[in-house]
Amino acid sequence: MAPESDGWSGMGWDWTDVAEVRRRLDRGADPEHWGGGRPLHRAAAFGSPEVVAELADRVSDVDATQHGVTALWEAVVSRKPDNARALAAAGADPWRPSPGGWSPGRLSLAGPTPDLFLVPDGEYLTDAERTVAQEAHRLITALGTFYYDGTGLACVAGIDAAEAVRRMEAVPVADEVIAELLEDVYRYDAAESLRIVGVTSVPGGCVVTQPWGYAPHMPGVLTRLSTGTVCYGMYANPKSGNQGSIVRDGTVEGSDLHPGGGPDPYDTPEQILVSYLYQGNPVAYCCAFAGLRPTDARGVVGPPDIWVQLPRRDYWNH
Repeated sequence: MAPESDGWSGMGWDWTDVAEVRRRLDRGADPEHWGGGRPLHRAAAFGSPEVVAELADRVSDVDATQHGVTALWEAVVSRKPDNARALAAAGADPWRPSPGGWSPGRLSLAGPTPDLFLVPDGEYLTDAERTVAQEAHRLITALGTFYYDGTGLACVAGIDAAEAVRRMEAVPVADEVIAELLEDVYRYDAAESLRIVGVTSVPGGCVVTQPWGYAPHMPGVLTRLSTGTVCYGMYANPKSGNQGSIVRDGTVEGSDLHPGGGPDPYDTPEQILVSYLYQGNPVAYCCAFAGLRPTDARGVVGPPDIWVQLPRRDYWNH
């Protein structure tokens, strides 16, 4: 909770009520400081255009930074175009360079509102960046919206379902066993259900999925699948959020990642673009990282090309 002295105690996440914000400001709330950072940055991401305009009129520098980025950057990344317009009208600079080589304005060219700002000469997306943005739009649209909480998956580049099954040393599961499992997965023996995964070939590689558990994300599964290639694994943990891992040729390169969580201003330019494009779409992010180009969500939600059972082994210690 913010300290009483800054005047923002109890504001929480909702910064949409301009009357409340104006009342606090008139009573001495600090427009430059709030317990969680800068009020303008908070409003840019979680507020209304009216609140943004009110705060922008009261701060000394509308382009002041927090964690290396401006409030306008926060508005663009949060996909709040009306807030971004309010900041630009207050004098914020859309083309101010930000960490990673992007400006808020150039990043917006890759998103859903490329006409957000008047674009000066010399500001444009490269052909490669445009291709990445177009594929993101296609992939997110192709996958659509579906419930994935509790799902584990591994997106594997360059191999098909048959090769993935071979690498995991898995065996096909009888139709009647799958029918019984899918009828009520939570009444099925948990130790056995966690050994059953679906595998589907997609353009660019394959997807290993388990809509009820984390098995495809276990290190011992990912290291076997990644021989000579790369995979991105994810478990959509209902308790703690999406947990991602990168495994390349049997070596874990990254763990405890947050696919779909949005860009970090200290990422590389390529990482910032991809994270921005796939923000809020973790499954699409995983597919894109591995270079998969599915045309629908079947590889994740099923029915897969084949259901298989993993052999008994310690998958947590590879």
